[in-house]
Amino acid sequence: MLAAGLPRPAVLPWADVLTGAAPPPAGALVRVDSPGEDPQVDRLLRRSVASARHGELIGLADTYAGLVDGLARVAAGGAELLNDPADVAALCDKRRCHARLSAAGVPVPAALPSIGGYGELRAAMAEAGWARVFVKPAHGSSAAGVIALAVGPRGVRAVTPIEIAPDGLFNSLRVRCYDDETTVAALVDRLAPEGLHVERWLPKAGLGDRVVDLRVVVVAGQPTHAVVRAATGPLTNLHLGNARGDLAELRAAAGPAAWAAAMQTCVRAAACFPRSLHVGVDLMFLLGWRRHAVAEVNAFGDLLPGVLADGRDTYAEQVHALTSGRWQRWRAATKVLSGAVTGREPVACGT
Repeated sequence: MLAAGLPRPAVLPWADVLTGAAPPPAGALVRVDSPGEDPQVDRLLRRSVASARHGELIGLADTYAGLVDGLARVAAGGAELLNDPADVAALCDKRRCHARLSAAGVPVPAALPSIGGYGELRAAMAEAGWARVFVKPAHGSSAAGVIALAVGPRGVRAVTPIEIAPDGLFNSLRVRCYDDETTVAALVDRLAPEGLHVERWLPKAGLGDRVVDLRVVVVAGQPTHAVVRAATGPLTNLHLGNARGDLAELRAAAGPAAWAAAMQTCVRAAACFPRSLHVGVDLMFLLGWRRHAVAEVNAFGDLLPGVLADGRDTYAEQVHALTSGRWQRWRAATKVLSGAVTGREPVACGT
């Protein structure tokens, strides 16, 4: 912001938001960052399960409710959020996000109806004729609690970052494989009370010996930055030890027409959340490169270190969208009331 000639933003810690210690002033323009990994913030968000240990996969629905309540508290004080609370509430609920994208005609993997446990999951998979699915906590992020489940004549195989401890389930940075069905069933049954979203596992295109997908940041309706995520397994998140792929190589493999169509899909996905300055779209090309689908849309998906477009990183791009008028034009185009942003005090809500 300083490079753009704007005042230095004040930083409002999430802990202060959740305790009501220091609300932003009325009229402030607020950019919201992810609550992150701060243990105190984690406890405040989970509220009714405040005794949960950091990284433990319980209280995810409580964490979601705490996030939504915190954003509503900021908005109620008269601040303008660049991440609209209603949009964030939909983006951070995988079931609602998927339904909104599907209703808008954005290509997404097919999803199963509500699943209450492993028995229901297997029955629904059999009825749909699916042998492979992604089982996702409805309110998880960063692959926490995600299970890539394959079922075949030789049994089951679950790929997941879940660590099974004697006294609970924990998110970890190491991907594990479980092939004992009793263990897999217990994982699903223990996560089910938190709410599950189950999608068909679509075959991704690959480069070399790795499957790939993309994180595309869309700022004010324009895809500006992209990172290729390349993995030897089904979970491509970079923090799980996967590698950045070659974007030029991927674009060449897809071809100009398929790439343009995919970027247009990212714009359509962002338009489903028109009051948010930016979103991070997880987009996958399918085998053969002719088709693509949106796996997820992230409210806080703009952390792409070292990735520049026109000399700007993702944060500078957002400032540029605000100061150039592109944000106002995007909001007007998506039929959301627009307003001037110049002259308002900038505030960053973060950890």
